[in-house]
Amino acid sequence: METESEPYVRLSTLRQLHQVVADLNTARSLADTLQTVADGVVAGLNYELACVNLVRPDGDLVVAAFAGSSAAEALITGRVGSRASWDRRLSMGSEWGDLRFIPHTEGWVLMEDDVPQWHTDGPAPRFEDEWHPHDRLYAPMYASGSGRELLGVISVDRPRNGRHPGPWGQEALQMYASQSAIAISNARLRSNMQRALVRLEREQQALRASEESFRQAFEYAPSGMAIAEMGGDQHGRLLRTNDALCRLLGRPASVMRRYSFADLVHPEDIGTLLRTSAEGGRAELRLGRRDGTYVWVSLRNSVVADTADGPRFLLTHVEDIEERKRHELQLAHRASHDALTGLPNSAELRSRLSARLCERPAQAVGAAAAVGYDGYGGGGGHAGGYDSARDGGYGAGHDTGHDAGHDSGYGSAAGYDSVPVYESGPGYDSAYESPYEHEHGFGFEPANGAGPYDHHVHIVAPSTGEVDDGTKGLAVLFCDLDGFKSINDRFGHHTGDAVLIEVARRLTTGVRDGDTVARLGGDEFVVLADGLGAADAADLAVRLRNAIIPPIRVDGRAVRVGASFGIGWAECGMTVEEVLNSADQRMYIEKRSRAKVQRRAG
Repeated sequence: METESEPYVRLSTLRQLHQVVADLNTARSLADTLQTVADGVVAGLNYELACVNLVRPDGDLVVAAFAGSSAAEALITGRVGSRASWDRRLSMGSEWGDLRFIPHTEGWVLMEDDVPQWHTDGPAPRFEDEWHPHDRLYAPMYASGSGRELLGVISVDRPRNGRHPGPWGQEALQMYASQSAIAISNARLRSNMQRALVRLEREQQALRASEESFRQAFEYAPSGMAIAEMGGDQHGRLLRTNDALCRLLGRPASVMRRYSFADLVHPEDIGTLLRTSAEGGRAELRLGRRDGTYVWVSLRNSVVADTADGPRFLLTHVEDIEERKRHELQLAHRASHDALTGLPNSAELRSRLSARLCERPAQAVGAAAAVGYDGYGGGGGHAGGYDSARDGGYGAGHDTGHDAGHDSGYGSAAGYDSVPVYESGPGYDSAYESPYEHEHGFGFEPANGAGPYDHHVHIVAPSTGEVDDGTKGLAVLFCDLDGFKSINDRFGHHTGDAVLIEVARRLTTGVRDGDTVARLGGDEFVVLADGLGAADAADLAVRLRNAIIPPIRVDGRAVRVGASFGIGWAECGMTVEEVLNSADQRMYIEKRSRAKVQRRAG
């Protein structure tokens, strides 16, 4: 019998070993590699049966490949043996280098453990090194490195020469197990890399799909969208805008990239924008169009953050709310204005007057002075003593049509600082003024979060004596129509309403920009005129009365009403009701002091 010690036998075995090791590196997957390991044992190392047990992540070993018997393969492939049972086997029997041989005389104790096994019965050995069917030979596969991590175990059975392997056979099996461990490690690495590449490709595909979805959602959104820088020297600069925002602001995308929202926002809304940009969230403000107008928008910022570098940019959604704001302003206007005449109503009058008053220590409070003026009859009273050339106010030649460009006022420039007009009759458009100006009409805006008297300018009343002390104050002219009830009774409410509308128009055109004409109710009106002296207020009353008394034509019929005026003065330390009552009382004193015939109308 040929023995393995003969040189040509070892050379043949070495060639077979070289071939099966080369085959290990051609496998495409981990499963192919494991099967190639099992097949190589049978084809190159001259064993009839070979099984590859692979260590799982939980430490147990699973039968991953089998070669030499289809019946045995079907029986045990995929079955699992516990790590404890395998550690027991690898500590028994004889050590042949890294190999472990358990003879049949010792292996009977393993028949009942949980390691999958397949064997046949056979006769007892006839000589010392003859292979018995219950002999077991294991070749552990360790990962390269100092840790000697167990990757799996190759178990072989039934050598073709029927003998225990000699030193050369043992060395060949041990070398093959080492090369198999390298091949399995490489296959796992390739498998992990392939899975990582597949996962990366899927993530990239998902990212591309997400970017495309975002691009389409951004570009074709019906409302405005913008991406702006956050932080650095270019903070707030627009990086990208969609078509809807460009159309809304009337600017092309190439031009929009030159701006930040701070360049486009209304000056009064810059604080709101800065708070929104810093915190994210939502705000309502005005953005400038290319034609110089402003549009109300709802601006919502989302801070897009990078986990490593912090916030990177702002994603801004811009919604056109011009119509809603216009409706809100219209509703607010209706709530604060008389439906018939369009003038501020009683509540709005009190709000504006209250904004000018404050509480002061009792010793500093002076009683409001009130004078009456006969609002009907000739041009007597103070009119004759009022020099219109003195201050550019209403003179004898003043046109009651009220030139819209006139802003010189009734009194001296030192006593009256012109403010934007807030009321000019039923056609008044209240859009876009400051909220405080809209509410109060005097351009007084309290500090944010402060009390109502912060930065307050106190008002005092002029002297009511015969000598004008030059003091300018806030005049409150209380007007009651004479003869209006008879018009309502004789001609009906339609005619009465037309008279009230015309009186409101004449009063409005007879005052300066910034003065307030309000309808208190019924046929009562109130005029607030700031920066007037006593003579100025008396002259204003004359001029308003003269504007009211010309006939009013309604449905081809001419009717006339008169007017009685009481002049009160608002002063800090007084309440709104005290100011109005003072003017009202003076008006009634004057009304009762005149003959009834002088107040006749019709």
